[in-house]
Amino acid sequence: MTDHLTWGILGAAGFARTTMAPAIHAARRTRLKSVATRDPSRAIPFAELMPGLIVERSYEALLADPDIDAVYIPLPNSLHTDWSIRAAEAGKHVLCEKPIGMDVADLDRLIATREATGRVIAEGWMPAHHPQWHRTRQMIAEGAIGRLHRVTGSFTFPPPDPSNIRLSADLGGGALRDIGVYPLGGFRLGTGLEPAVHAVDWTQDHGVDTSAWVAMRCGEIRFDLHVSMRAAKAQDMLFHGTEGLLRLPAPFNPGPEGPAQIVLSRGGTDTQVITFPDIDQYVLQVEAMAASVLDGAAFACPLEFSRGTQAILDRILALGAEG
Repeated sequence: MTDHLTWGILGAAGFARTTMAPAIHAARRTRLKSVATRDPSRAIPFAELMPGLIVERSYEALLADPDIDAVYIPLPNSLHTDWSIRAAEAGKHVLCEKPIGMDVADLDRLIATREATGRVIAEGWMPAHHPQWHRTRQMIAEGAIGRLHRVTGSFTFPPPDPSNIRLSADLGGGALRDIGVYPLGGFRLGTGLEPAVHAVDWTQDHGVDTSAWVAMRCGEIRFDLHVSMRAAKAQDMLFHGTEGLLRLPAPFNPGPEGPAQIVLSRGGTDTQVITFPDIDQYVLQVEAMAASVLDGAAFACPLEFSRGTQAILDRILALGAEG
């Protein structure tokens, strides 16, 4: 067993270039060796980040490299499951962008592959690694806001370019798959509960959902979710209890969208603001993969958690289609 993970990236997506490649480069006990792309010009920014980076002309060539321990997969949504499985079967550990599957059946295939190969396969749902969410769950469980009554979660951004893959039905686009997994996963992570879907209202364009409003319940607790690719950029999670409110003003992208904070209000006047250090949750995610592979540490977002979110998302998509 080596003392570090050697990484390759399947594809030269913009997010891989601007965020994940720098995170792999900065993380402890990791190094980035290769990027696979059919267009070598798209690898130039990666090579500028790390001189000596190898550019492979095919995904298969990268997976055949015995020096590569782990791969990061930023491909279009519809390709995530198949390439994750191919990578694991080639002996690589896998960190794949969300959503890692298109439905629960995909997650079941991934879990079966993980068990058969012994490789770590995980979804890149980065909030699970940020300490603001660990503290949020602890505070709710300890009764900081009393008994939970209502939760609201939202994530929106302005219209993307019409050629953006988020607007492609064939490639698994849509607001719910792209960003709905954040407030939905945030509810599940923060509360440890599984909501039931009651109503879905959405608007569609290009054959995909571009805005969605979802009403859910878990016993007496109501959860309202809103996502949109047609509204001003915003994100928020609010946990409303019988004795107070707990709000995360930048729950999913702290840093670029504001400081990582928990705002606790009790009685309308007693407000406490807990501010967390400016840390890169993507670096934490990569380091968590290294700890999982090299040390056997539990990964904060295992496939079972991703499956739970996907099962609820499947129900939302089915109800939306019926409506």
